[in-house]
Amino acid sequence: MDFTFTEEQQAAAEAARGVFAGVAPDGVPSPALTQGRPVADDLDRALWARLAAADLLSLLLDEESGGAGLDAVALCLVLREAGKVLARVPLLETSAAAAAVQAYGGPELRSALLARAGRGEIALTVAANGRTGHDAAELAVTARQDGGRDTGGGGDWVLDGVQTAVPWAYEADFVLVPAHTGDDRSVLAVVARGQEGTTLAEQISTSGERLGELRLESARIPARDVITADGAWEWLRALLATGTCALALGLGDRVLEMTSDYASKREQFGHPIASFQAVAVQTADRFIDLRAMEVTLWQAAWRTASGAPGALPASGDVAVAKIWASEGVRRIVQTGQHLHGGFGADVDYPLHRYHAWAKHLELSLGPAAAHEEALGDLLAAHPLG
Repeated sequence: MDFTFTEEQQAAAEAARGVFAGVAPDGVPSPALTQGRPVADDLDRALWARLAAADLLSLLLDEESGGAGLDAVALCLVLREAGKVLARVPLLETSAAAAAVQAYGGPELRSALLARAGRGEIALTVAANGRTGHDAAELAVTARQDGGRDTGGGGDWVLDGVQTAVPWAYEADFVLVPAHTGDDRSVLAVVARGQEGTTLAEQISTSGERLGELRLESARIPARDVITADGAWEWLRALLATGTCALALGLGDRVLEMTSDYASKREQFGHPIASFQAVAVQTADRFIDLRAMEVTLWQAAWRTASGAPGALPASGDVAVAKIWASEGVRRIVQTGQHLHGGFGADVDYPLHRYHAWAKHLELSLGPAAAHEEALGDLLAAHPLG
């Protein structure tokens, strides 16, 4: 299997490196210093504008919407660079939500959102964590069509339920909310910020960023703003998970680089600690973690982008990528903190903030054991050979 990146994909990654070059992860305080308050009141608007100017918010959009028409692999290359600097922007959420609207939304919805999202005029996010963070997101909200059967046409849709830990809920202009209907189908409702029948309650993530608990009480959404196509939520969920793995890979890349640099300069007994066998073995193990995270990420991104056939559905590749990303990023930051010694526990040192972000990404991806169980079910349903 050839994972050589195309010229367009490499150009997107190079553009991202240029945009993120001036971002200083230590420019935002560690969540340990903010005493329960968010680390910032808004997303990084200056960075958001630079991403828009570099056409990095429209990577997945087609030319008709002012985009580059690229795929999930290109997006993950850009997200990897974002993870290295802990970029405080809804790049993943906006890109994935816009791609879902483009692939499954109606003409009116595409016309209203896509070009504006690609230009950075609006930000989008997705309520993907359900009512508690442990249950399926599409089961946390009910959707019924007023005055008729749930056929995707006709009257407004009415939504009731709760979605927790919605990223960028206070900054995004629209939230894509998965919901289930009376006949056990899933729909995606595009809910505007401040929509009548919705309320937000502030939550603070492990990384110190502000999240929102979104409550919907008879929130009435026009039919044109509800995506009823089969498979829309499943596809969007896979793209979000794959993108989160890319962020974890970028974060892990940077932490291992920081650790290697520190170990090569920190001396004990007259020698750099990097020359000690115990240190070398630990960093080598983390390098192996990174390479496993990388290869499983590109496999998942490729399958998500192409819908390529295989013995297993694409969800199998996504599950494998999530297993390696959630476990790998945790081991990498723990080793980094251990080898940094006292610096690793210093909340003023950037590594502390990387650790907080890594924990948030690990929790977002979910426990490896759950993904292993899901993968086992897939293997049972699709025996190999």
